[in-house]
Amino acid sequence: MAKKLVIKVTAGADAPERCSQAFTVAAVAVASGVEVSLWLTGESAWFALPGKAAEFELPHAAPLPDLIEGIMAGGRITLCTQCAARRDIGEKDVLEGVRIAGSQVFVQEVMADGVQALVY
Repeated sequence: MAKKLVIKVTAGADAPERCSQAFTVAAVAVASGVEVSLWLTGESAWFALPGKAAEFELPHAAPLPDLIEGIMAGGRITLCTQCAARRDIGEKDVLEGVRIAGSQVFVQEVMADGVQALVY
């Protein structure tokens, strides 16, 4: 099993099933003891803001705020620098514990030994 799982989620409310799958896999991996780094890019960038996850609805899916809480309990959530800038999101705007970082950090994470990367 990979020592670390890096998940990049590009979908938000525009593709709710794909979005929910990414957060669900990340939360289950954290609960299973896997080191997880979840990257918010594209439309998922909005979920770095307080209250935005509560607006997301998908029947028969775990509530997004609960999944985010589970991920943050044992993993890391990163908001893409460019995605944040395009949406006028700054470090003071995001949920506590969410970092903003760019492609260089993403590449470092996915190229490390023992890492499995997934993109949703």
